Amino acid sequence: MTAPRRVTHWVDGKSWGGIAQRSGEVFDPALGTVAAHVDFAAAADVDEAVAAACRAFATWRASSLAARSSVLFAFRSLLHSRREEVASILTAEHGKVLSDAAGEVQRGLEVVDFACGVPHLLKGAFSENASTGVDVYSIRQPLGVVGVITPFNFPAMVPLWFVPLAIACGNTVVLKPSEKDPSASVFLAELFAEAGLPDGVFNVVHGDKIAVDRVLSHPDVRAVSFVGSTPVARYIYETGTGHGKRVQALGGAKNHMVVLPDADLDLAADAAVSAGFGSAGERCMAISVVVAVDPVGDDLVARMASRIGEINVGDGRRPGSEMGPLVTRAHRDRVASYLDGGVAAGASLVVDGRGHPVHGAADGFWLGPSLFDHVEPAQALYTDEIFGPVLSVVRAPSYAAAVELVNSNPYGNGVAIFTNDGGAARRFQHEVEVGMVGVNVPIPVPVSYYSFGGWKQSLFGDSHAYGPDAIHFYTRSKAVTSRWLDPSHGGLNLGFPQNT
Repeated sequence: MTAPRRVTHWVDGKSWGGIAQRSGEVFDPALGTVAAHVDFAAAADVDEAVAAACRAFATWRASSLAARSSVLFAFRSLLHSRREEVASILTAEHGKVLSDAAGEVQRGLEVVDFACGVPHLLKGAFSENASTGVDVYSIRQPLGVVGVITPFNFPAMVPLWFVPLAIACGNTVVLKPSEKDPSASVFLAELFAEAGLPDGVFNVVHGDKIAVDRVLSHPDVRAVSFVGSTPVARYIYETGTGHGKRVQALGGAKNHMVVLPDADLDLAADAAVSAGFGSAGERCMAISVVVAVDPVGDDLVARMASRIGEINVGDGRRPGSEMGPLVTRAHRDRVASYLDGGVAAGASLVVDGRGHPVHGAADGFWLGPSLFDHVEPAQALYTDEIFGPVLSVVRAPSYAAAVELVNSNPYGNGVAIFTNDGGAARRFQHEVEVGMVGVNVPIPVPVSYYSFGGWKQSLFGDSHAYGPDAIHFYTRSKAVTSRWLDPSHGGLNLGFPQNT
């Protein structure tokens, strides 16, 4: 048997073992075996990474927009050519099937595409002769060292939401990825180095709360981007802002899909099952609640149940697998506990995923797709972010009751409505209190040139991820008022002007 690998930090352009001696286990979820040991950073390790980022900042912030975009274009080319390697890493450590992992890389690449346009994105404004002989203009400048803390469910995509745009704006970065699947972030760091990114501009430290707390308290870290559960997002926001940092903390979700009586029920059933069980439900944008508006509930549940039985659960590296295992045994057991709990609370267990056939090793962290009907808003099935392959159906007597249900939920990440009524869809997008809305689209993740983020307890801070919000978050605006009393003259130069 091959000995487990060691996953180390990436600091100042090289792999670094660090000072600390603590480590964690990284599992192959489909096999249930330890695949690697990952170094855990002490506060001193984080200090080393931040120091490297500080040293690199002075030079990187002074680099031209042309130079920065050149590095980003080179990184994009490398990532595109090696996307299958990244997908394999994701499948091996997270468990998602290869097709889903490839989709994750592609969505991350789209944000890199957006970041490559930094010369356009950082253009300021100019007002000539605002007063006699006085011009006023604005410029955007980088913040300094930025901390990025990312979750286990998208080990490549979520770092790519933040890192390319932060460095495009002239900042340097310290990334703390999830310790459950850390290898993708190191691979990205290696690609950035190969693309010509100077040493120290992008650093990776692994670990747990010790590393996170040092990032939040370090005086040289100017801003923090985070994605994770709502309790941790609140902690990140309160702690980071308490130390004077700019913070965007994206939290949890309970995403609803409202199905109106006029909807195409086959389309709705396909969408609900796909969005509920893709990546084993370990998505912050997964549909976890289907709101069936009377009288479609019975018909819709029957169609969903028939589709769930056809889902091919197995090792993500196996051809034909559509849903893989959960990321750890502890998480699998936690999600499975909701099945007995839901029945005890009075919900109807239509499909029990514990009996679903699995094509994989017996010790893998398996749980098949499960479906509950007649779930009530007071039950834990509804109130908790389960983050696994458990889909709940809530019955609503009317459109108005469905909207009230969605708006009463403390989360406000994503929501979808399925209908053929354009008026109802337009009214819904106006009335619903959620940050991202899909109309006949179950997972309304915005394209890279719009921003991603929810409302209410799904977001702490006022900046969403990527898109235009990222440019504002990773820069500070400066207004300049100037008057030049005498014209200046330069010498002759007949050569063609070049950007350098």
